[in-house]
Amino acid sequence: MNGAESPCDVVVVGGGLAGCEAAYQLAQRGLRVRLVEMKPHKRTPAQTSDRMAELVCSNSLRGAALSNAVGLLKEELRRVGSLALRCADETSVPAGGALAVDRERFAEAMTRAIEAHPRIAVERREVTEIPAERPVILATGPLTSDALAASLAAAVGAEHLAYYDAIAPIVSADSIDWSRVWKQSRYGKGGAIRGERAAPPERSAPPEQRAVPPEQRAAPPEDAAERRDDAEVGDEAYVNCPFDEAQYKAFVRALVESEKVEARDFEEVRYFEGCLPCEVMAARGEQTLAFGPMKPVGLTDPRTGRRPYAVLQLRPEDEAATAYNLVGFQTRMKYAEQLRVFRMVPGLEEADFLRMGSVHRNTFVDAPALLGPAMELRALPGVHLAGQIAGVEGYVESAAAGFVCAILLAQQLRNEPLRPPPPTTALGGILTHLGRKQPKYQPSNITWAHIAPLDPAHGKLRKRARYEAMAERALRDLDAWWAAG
Repeated sequence: MNGAESPCDVVVVGGGLAGCEAAYQLAQRGLRVRLVEMKPHKRTPAQTSDRMAELVCSNSLRGAALSNAVGLLKEELRRVGSLALRCADETSVPAGGALAVDRERFAEAMTRAIEAHPRIAVERREVTEIPAERPVILATGPLTSDALAASLAAAVGAEHLAYYDAIAPIVSADSIDWSRVWKQSRYGKGGAIRGERAAPPERSAPPEQRAVPPEQRAAPPEDAAERRDDAEVGDEAYVNCPFDEAQYKAFVRALVESEKVEARDFEEVRYFEGCLPCEVMAARGEQTLAFGPMKPVGLTDPRTGRRPYAVLQLRPEDEAATAYNLVGFQTRMKYAEQLRVFRMVPGLEEADFLRMGSVHRNTFVDAPALLGPAMELRALPGVHLAGQIAGVEGYVESAAAGFVCAILLAQQLRNEPLRPPPPTTALGGILTHLGRKQPKYQPSNITWAHIAPLDPAHGKLRKRARYEAMAERALRDLDAWWAAG
């Protein structure tokens, strides 16, 4: 059937995991869907086949255990009838504790299911601007075409659309050695007027740093914005990991000498000076990081009464402060190298990393600023976003975002009250992350920090027991939500 000639209730743009999942879920609910996919007429530089739902980077859909947040997300998707998880299970290959698939068989299974569905019409063409038809789901992925990205930027404002993604690692709060760190924001809270404050004398660089040539310095963070954040969230907004001189120099040396992930052929590496990978800053000179994200000014170690030589700061990732982000430490180091190098940070020697850092090409919106509760652009009613362009990271998360977007849109079209997945579930955690305001929004894989913490009545549990309890609660709440829908 020619998709362009068929009547439809919803248009879905993009045949990746998010688009296929959204189209399938809508069709399963009796809606007629037109799925527009640009292959075979055009491919992104990362794609090699004309099949839908092509996995271009890895055949692994990551950990399967329920003590792993993405393992929980996959089990939730299975329970609610996800097409992607059904096809993944059918095409799985041995991979230890992970779910891995035969990539060709997986894409074939997804394509076959979409093309065979009686309520899905597939149209093969490139979409160069936001379609006029409503409702529409844009699920065009991290390599959204320049023309469509330009159309989206014109609609929402170019400042709300990113084209390159720099992600810093996240660590679990209970894995930090709190005896070695302390909480304090630079300059304290005094003297703030709507977040602005005069720079105290201590702000000047220490003598050993003043001689750093300008070309070796990192671009300074947006200092006024940084102080504004401090004023808004309080003097204990940041956790400080202090370095002495020897520790700092060893850390910088390890960054420089670490193994990095090479840029893919389709990635034009154009770093923004205000968001450089930490190893790039380290390579500019030994004192560059001490002038940038590790500057110690405005901080006093309560154990010594003195300012440390350098500081790596951690910022809460969620309201309950169950996880912390390594501020300014986006990186292209390989994952094993990140574990080795970042565990040199005082207080992080035994850190449990919930998310590793990365730097790669990615097109995504500032979801908290732009998306409403149904993943709909506030500025363009009827235009919904799903998958990585909405601000999630990873294959499983993209499929989950497509699922959630479709469920919420179907509820809208039936004039029902919105019933999103509970915030205690991993599916609900997708929406939690998309709605969580940050100083600078970053996409993320699912982590336990996106899921509502346990009630204090559970008491203090060890990490694995806590995650297992959260997973048990999530599946119980998911089943009740699904049964009621």
